[in-house]
Amino acid sequence: MEEKNKSYINRRKFLKRLGMGTTAVSVAALTGCKHGKNPVTDENLTATRVIPKDQMTYRTQPKSGDKVSILGYGCMRWPTIVNEQGEEVIDQNTVNQLVDTAIEHGVNYFDTSPAYCKGGSERATGIALKRHPREKFLIATKLSNFASSTWSRKKSMEMYYNSFRELQVDYIDYMLLHAVGMGDGMKRYEARYIDNGMLDFLLEERKAGRIRHLGFSYHGDVKVFDHLLAQHDVYQWDFVQIQMNYLDWQHAKEVNRRNTNAEYLYGELEKRNIPVVIMEPLLGGRLSKVHDHIVARLKQREPERSVASWAFRFAGTHKGVLTVLSGMTYMEHLLDNLHTFCPLQPLNDEEMQYLYETADLMMQYPTIPCNDCKYCMPCPYGLDIPAILVHYNKCVNEGNVPEDRQAENYREARRAFLVGYDRSVPKLRQANHCIGCKHCISHCPQGINIPKELQRIDGFVEKLKQGTL
Repeated sequence: MEEKNKSYINRRKFLKRLGMGTTAVSVAALTGCKHGKNPVTDENLTATRVIPKDQMTYRTQPKSGDKVSILGYGCMRWPTIVNEQGEEVIDQNTVNQLVDTAIEHGVNYFDTSPAYCKGGSERATGIALKRHPREKFLIATKLSNFASSTWSRKKSMEMYYNSFRELQVDYIDYMLLHAVGMGDGMKRYEARYIDNGMLDFLLEERKAGRIRHLGFSYHGDVKVFDHLLAQHDVYQWDFVQIQMNYLDWQHAKEVNRRNTNAEYLYGELEKRNIPVVIMEPLLGGRLSKVHDHIVARLKQREPERSVASWAFRFAGTHKGVLTVLSGMTYMEHLLDNLHTFCPLQPLNDEEMQYLYETADLMMQYPTIPCNDCKYCMPCPYGLDIPAILVHYNKCVNEGNVPEDRQAENYREARRAFLVGYDRSVPKLRQANHCIGCKHCISHCPQGINIPKELQRIDGFVEKLKQGTL
C-alpha cells in the first residue's frame, strides 16, 4: 500500500495542475457517480430528453454490406433478480424491455457468449430477439471454451451447436474465437482452436453460410494477435474485437504489462482494412466512475454530457470501427448511449487531445484495472473478487483511501471505506478469506495478480480497523 500511496496526489495539488477552482469541484460534487442498485447519476440528466428513433449512426461491413449500428449491445451484464428459490437469475422481462427500446432506436448488433451471465446470456438474448423480425438484428456469439475440459473437438462442437439452439437462429451473423492470447498465449490458442480442428471447421461453416462473418476477440499475449493477423491471407478475418478506450490507447501496458496499447492494435487492423469491434469502451464502467477531479474536468468542458459519453465518442470517432459494444444493464445506460450515438458527433482533433491529457492525469490514481467481467468467478473459496476490487476502486475515486492517519479526511474516509466494504461484500466473501491458490489469475483478461491485490487490500483494511495506518 505504501508504494501505491507514494504516487497519490492530494486534492489541492491536483486541482492546481488542472487549473480548476472551487466551481469545478462543486460540479463534481453534483454530478459524480453514486453507487447502488442503479449506479448512475449523470446519465439521468439525459434520460428525460427525447431521443430520435431514426438518427442512429451506422457503419458498413465491407464484405457483406451490413449496415451495423455504431452502438452495439453487449449482453454480458444482463440485469438479474432473485427468484422464489432465492437464486439470482436473469430478469427476462427487463431484458425484453431493453432489447425492444434498443431496436426501436436503431441498435441492431447484439454480442453474447456461452460464458456470459453464468451461461444464461445466449438464452435470454435469444428469447428477447426472437420477438423481432430476423432482419432487425445481427447476432454475434463466440466459441468460449475457456476450461481445458471443453477443448476437445466433441465438446467444442457441442458448444457451437448449442449456441444456435439457445439463440433460436439458423445462422450466426458474427462468430468469434473468444479471447485469444489469454493464459499461456499461443499454446492455449492452438489447443482451443487449431489442434482440435475447430478453426478449420468454422471456416467451412462460413463457406456454408451458417456463419456470415468470422473473427476473433483478443486479450493478453500480443504474439497471438500478431500471428493471427499474419495469417489474414489464409483466414480472411471479417472483423476483430479489441479492447479500446482513451485510457488504453497509450496507457494499457502501464496499467498492466500483459495488456497491449490500443493504438497499436487498432493501427494494425486499420492497415489491413479489417473492421474493428470495440469492447470495454468504459473499462467495465470504470471510465464512467472516475475520480471526482476527472469528473470535474470533463463536466467543466461539456456540462450537459455524461462522463461516459466522452469514452463512447472516442471509440466511435475512429473510422475503422464497425460497432462499439456497451453492456447496458439499466435503461439509464441505454438511454444515455442512445443520446450519444443518435447520431454520433465525432471528436475533433482538439477534443481528442483533451482526452489524451485526461488519460495522463487519470494515471496518477492507484486504481486496480478490474473491469468487473467476472471471468475470475466463481472463486473456489467463495470470495466475491470483483465486488472487493470494485469497492476499492470506488473509494480511490471518491478520495476515501487515506494515505495515513494525518490525512485531512482520515476519519470520514476510514468510515466510508469500512462501512461501504461491509455493505458491498458479505464478510465471508471478503479479501481476508483468500488463501492465495491463484486459481483466478489465469482467467483474468487484464492479467491482474488478484491474490496479491486481495492481500494488499486486506492489509489496508486491517490497518484501518486497528487504527494503525
